Amino acid sequence: MSWTACPEPVAPAPPAAADAAKADPVETVIVPRARDIGAFEVRRALPAAQRQMVGPFIFLDQMGPATFADGRGMDVRAHPHIGLATVTYLYKGGIQHRDSLGQDLEIRPGAVNWMIAGRGITHSERSPPARRRAGERLFGLQTWVALPQAHEETEPDFQHVPEADLPVIADTGTRVRVILGTAYGARAPVTVFSETLYADATLADGARLPLPDEHEDRGVYVVAGAVEVAGTRYEAGRLLVVRPGDAITLTARGETRLMLVGGATLEGPRHIWWNFVSSRPERIEAAKAAWAAGDWTDGPFRLPPSDSAETIPLPAG
Repeated sequence: MSWTACPEPVAPAPPAAADAAKADPVETVIVPRARDIGAFEVRRALPAAQRQMVGPFIFLDQMGPATFADGRGMDVRAHPHIGLATVTYLYKGGIQHRDSLGQDLEIRPGAVNWMIAGRGITHSERSPPARRRAGERLFGLQTWVALPQAHEETEPDFQHVPEADLPVIADTGTRVRVILGTAYGARAPVTVFSETLYADATLADGARLPLPDEHEDRGVYVVAGAVEVAGTRYEAGRLLVVRPGDAITLTARGETRLMLVGGATLEGPRHIWWNFVSSRPERIEAAKAAWAAGDWTDGPFRLPPSDSAETIPLPAG
């Protein structure tokens, strides 16, 4: 999805010194700010003023839940990306993905559609016609993963993995699907460029889930329900960033759904502007100039062959 202007998420005020001394296992709580972008509501948890990234994750948006009527739906025109990889993970609905590599397929709930932008890719995202006619319901998360410096200019690629091919770890009252990277001894069949944690967890009321402890950076996005950590309850719509190295167990309060995010921190900070991510600001300036020039034949960006009639212009400023 194309980056859209959204007020920066804010976290609660820092705890008092006496409370901080208790070494709360949750370091940061980010409360995403919601914004209606015309077709549906998004809630942006990353980047935030308190935290640009969790592991390699530099962008996390919750889309919906939204219900479309009268034939309406999502229509994100062709737009570019560099220096990152994206995954749109749906709980409900469907999105037709078209990109400059020639991919043209529907993103469906539970599947992984992993788009590696590298040196440059363009794509569009729209509600399929059949779903518009039926009255679309859309709910999911979109995340961007910043690439290590050695892979920022890699060749663009796209990998689709259906829901049935993703590893699932189940125990009493818990079920975890590994989407990217590793968790609980399982590995997703998706190419990643650094240590990554991205997993969809569902918990019954009262179920307990220990966080994987092999990852340097760990976060938990509460999609639905609520969790308790060390006696503190966190409701849906919170991104919890936990202390590195701590053994942490989450307890569900009600039927709960979580997204576990994290992995290894990158070798340095990243610059982010619109849909561009890079360790070098001059690289972002070059991408801006290339998109503004609109040379889809000889320039560095191509358009999706099956959706090339309209594009999102470069934002002002």
